[in-house]
Amino acid sequence: MRQALAALLLCCACGTAAAAELPAAGTTEVLFSPWDDAEGGLVAALAQARRSIHVQAYLLTSRTIAKALLRAHQRGVQVQVLADAAMVAGSQSSRIPALAAAGIPVWLETRYANAHNKLMLIDAEGEHPVVITGSYNYTWSAQARNAENLLILRDNRALTETYLKNWRRHQREAEPYSAAGRGATEASGK
Repeated sequence: MRQALAALLLCCACGTAAAAELPAAGTTEVLFSPWDDAEGGLVAALAQARRSIHVQAYLLTSRTIAKALLRAHQRGVQVQVLADAAMVAGSQSSRIPALAAAGIPVWLETRYANAHNKLMLIDAEGEHPVVITGSYNYTWSAQARNAENLLILRDNRALTETYLKNWRRHQREAEPYSAAGRGATEASGK
């Protein structure tokens, strides 16, 4: 007990938190592209969203995934997106501008060399939360050309709460998406 308390105090003094150890719970779906239909699994999970979808994307160019997010938004699901500012600014294929134009709140992460998270939280505060994560970027290449992995973790409330807390921390540090903000990112060289 004393060692655990000492470790906690040391982490607090250093300004870092200990890694979270969470109980295993719920179900895990594992998909490997290009062999498995990871994009199809992701889109099917998005179609089941009832309340909210929180996205963190390094790169989002997949029209199929963007359409699934737009459909969720149109049926009243609260969709919110965090994206890597440099990837939005540097990609003519980014679907982020279209999502923002459709009324989906978007924030750009500018603090990091790469905001490399690939994450979706579905109904994070609901009865059946879902965490989707892995190496899988939200692109056509991730499904068709790359070797990627995607985990769909269902009904693990503690895990989902941890990811949601981290998503919110990133959102507080990010800049709201706008044409002016996008230009500022390009000008800063990020």
